Amino acid sequence: MIGLKVPRKEANQARLFLLENKILNLDFKIKRSLDYVYLPLLEKPGKDLMRDRSLQIVETEFEEAKRSPRSMEEYLKGQIPAEKMEDLKKSFDIIGEVVILEIPEELEGEKKAIAEAALKFTKRRAVYRKGSEVKGITRTRELEHLAGEDHSETIHQEFGTRIMLDVKKVYFSPRLATERKIITDQVEDGELILDMFTGVGPFALSIARHHEVEVYAVDINPEAINYLKRNLELNKLQERIIPLEGDVKDILEGMDLKFDRVIMNLPGSALEFLPTALEHLKPGGVVHYYQFSRDTDDPVENIKNMAKDRRVEILEIRKVKSTKPGEWHVAVDAKIN
Repeated sequence: MIGLKVPRKEANQARLFLLENKILNLDFKIKRSLDYVYLPLLEKPGKDLMRDRSLQIVETEFEEAKRSPRSMEEYLKGQIPAEKMEDLKKSFDIIGEVVILEIPEELEGEKKAIAEAALKFTKRRAVYRKGSEVKGITRTRELEHLAGEDHSETIHQEFGTRIMLDVKKVYFSPRLATERKIITDQVEDGELILDMFTGVGPFALSIARHHEVEVYAVDINPEAINYLKRNLELNKLQERIIPLEGDVKDILEGMDLKFDRVIMNLPGSALEFLPTALEHLKPGGVVHYYQFSRDTDDPVENIKNMAKDRRVEILEIRKVKSTKPGEWHVAVDAKIN
């Protein structure tokens, strides 16, 4: 096969050039002699490289390289149809040392092979399969262990924040990392903030790490609040976040507090709590309202209707992610005067 004969002192520069131009053949090993290095090629390089008279195209033998597959497709080559691989990649979540897959019923017979491929490809500790949708007031889902250790507690890193959780006991979506950063970037020092459905605290933790604020973080799931307290210790944020367990309506009922900002990331049920959020929002405060919707106008109209005679200024509307065909997880940032 063809190779590029290069003086040793020029070999690294030539290798980088070939990699950049995608003509280095990675399936074969680089060969070395006392004075020269031989680089295996996919095709003959262009004139730019061959202007250097010290470089020569030669015919030579190369030893085949033994390498690990570079993608899930390579691990599962010949086992899973290509069109099904696209669905698998879209439903692939990594939370710390845990991988969570959504495997369609038609691939039930291949679920172990898929899980083993995910374990090898991600080099994580455990692989689970979604066994149900997120359900119940504690927002948990059934998980089926498929590969690696059956150990569901992990620590997830997100923009420098350490988030400890048990994927079997609490809800957490790594796909909302960008959304959490968007909200964090809007916050100003000195704000009093309510995170109505905090879970293990990813919104609250992100905000408190970057701003001098006070956050009331509420969740009805006792496991979530337990992990939130541990996350406060992990991130040294005990002085900025107040964890509260229970129904947010009941907790706020006895409090005479008005907040600068209210976060409502419970898209399936947030509408039910919108009157409570607006009641405890300062004039000029901002509500971050989330809703599953086919139309971005619906959540906006819900906010305006609940605000009644208060003036609503829509700051931004975002389609956070697709939840099902034609439906979106919609975020609305609204200033209420």
